[in-house]
Amino acid sequence: MRNVVLLGSTGSIGTSTIKVIEDLPGQFRLLGLAAGNNADLLFEQTVKHQPETISISDPAKASQLRNNLGKTTQVFSGSEGLLKLATLPGADIVLIAIVGTAGLQPALAAIRAGKDIAIASKEILVMAGEIVMSEARRHGVRVLAVDSEHSAIFQCLDGKPSSSVRRLWLTASGGPFRTTPKEEFPAITVKRALKHPSWIMGRKITIDSATLFNKGLEMIEARWLFDIEMERVSVVVHPQSIVHSLVEFVDGSMLAQLSMPDMCLPIQYALTYPNRVPSQRVQTNLAQLGSLTFEEPDPDRFPALALARKAGEVGGTLPAVLNAANEVAVAAFMEGRINFPQISETVRAAMERHKLITHPTLDQILEADAWARNDAAGH
Repeated sequence: MRNVVLLGSTGSIGTSTIKVIEDLPGQFRLLGLAAGNNADLLFEQTVKHQPETISISDPAKASQLRNNLGKTTQVFSGSEGLLKLATLPGADIVLIAIVGTAGLQPALAAIRAGKDIAIASKEILVMAGEIVMSEARRHGVRVLAVDSEHSAIFQCLDGKPSSSVRRLWLTASGGPFRTTPKEEFPAITVKRALKHPSWIMGRKITIDSATLFNKGLEMIEARWLFDIEMERVSVVVHPQSIVHSLVEFVDGSMLAQLSMPDMCLPIQYALTYPNRVPSQRVQTNLAQLGSLTFEEPDPDRFPALALARKAGEVGGTLPAVLNAANEVAVAAFMEGRINFPQISETVRAAMERHKLITHPTLDQILEADAWARNDAAGH
């Protein structure tokens, strides 16, 4: 029985994680659950799974949950609550599925408390990959990938050293605007951008998939997870979203992981690693699919990939600036304050104005994040 702490239990990754745990009775116990603002769903999850500790962002909602749950469950709130959950003595693995930068401090706290972590929040490794991975090595814990692309690479590498790798290939669906002419981009509506062809995800990550920023962030994440330089990380567009990523080895051989798109599979692999456990949830019929196609991403229509590559190659505080400026720009687009191409333009401008720190401390990374948010909001 593995004890799981789930940070972000009411989001799309969180609810899928709970489905996986329910699929495998007797193998896992949900020891702690943390949510953002959805107190009703957190209450339902708590009543059903009886975790010993829960947390919610808003202290007023925490107080309400305390009243409703009685003394059986400890209830915390805010960033302090996330740190409490991340370091619960009984936890074996902490799965972090919080959108944005809020998962970074809990991730480091969990590592320092000797917990394996499973990461679904790209921001953690994009902002502080060097610090997170060196802390994981120091404390002898595993950092497991929950993203379908990184899970695929992890499965294909299977412990082989980065010296055996010629290139990592992250697949991208191409999003809803793969074939849309560039001149139509300024007229793209939020509603259209939220219609992803392959995946059902949260709003922010769906917009990031439409701009391909999502793939850019994944490139930086892969660079740290798999200890490989940015120049050996590439993207190929694969509209069917069946091949989740590939590893090209130095001898020219390529290995890929294939399955129907369903986040339950990479979540289950992270939770059960190094074992494979039977599940009927994902079924893939290749004959029915017929054909799988691949194409180059268009750098002219999707400048996010080049911006992310630059941030990953330069390193230091630049990836934190890329990530934070993009978060602000996506929010502005969703609120109708800027158009679709201006998301990338906002990020580019922030990166150009930023004064780089090459080997930043955690405080300097957080300062760069705050600076970029302020800069992007003002332009």
